[in-house]
Amino acid sequence: MTLAMLAAAASASAQDVIYSNAGTQSCLVQIEAGGDHRSCIGRSAQICMESNSDGSTTIGMMDCLGAEQEFWDGRLNAAYQVVRSKARTLDAEMAEIGSSAPKVQLPLRDMQRAWITYRDATCDFEQSLWAGGSGGGPAVISCLLQMTGEQALYLENAWIGE
Repeated sequence: MTLAMLAAAASASAQDVIYSNAGTQSCLVQIEAGGDHRSCIGRSAQICMESNSDGSTTIGMMDCLGAEQEFWDGRLNAAYQVVRSKARTLDAEMAEIGSSAPKVQLPLRDMQRAWITYRDATCDFEQSLWAGGSGGGPAVISCLLQMTGEQALYLENAWIGE
């Protein structure tokens, strides 16, 4: 089963569990500036799995993990758009003054495309370790959640030129 099919399966049955982003959002707020926000990735999914009667089933785990993965995917996309806009502005400013500084926008795009390929290959590998067993679904979504959260945080903190 492909990553997209697994994510769609998790989203399709999301009405079976009650999920909230509050655990992850609260964790992110509580960690001081400079702290490791990566420890917050998976917090809401864990709360979801522990607080729903179906949360310990394969489908329940996939629903909870998938819901938080969507949260992080939204943050990643928003952060990418902000960084992309700043890169475009910087590139234009540098071109206007005749700078020979390397462009930022194209390497950003290339990095993100390579990251997507790496994420998908890594999570496919995670799923393969289950040899077709029922744990493969939660494993691949957990992998997508973790890697997406890490990339979102990276992009949110990537802009040094401010």
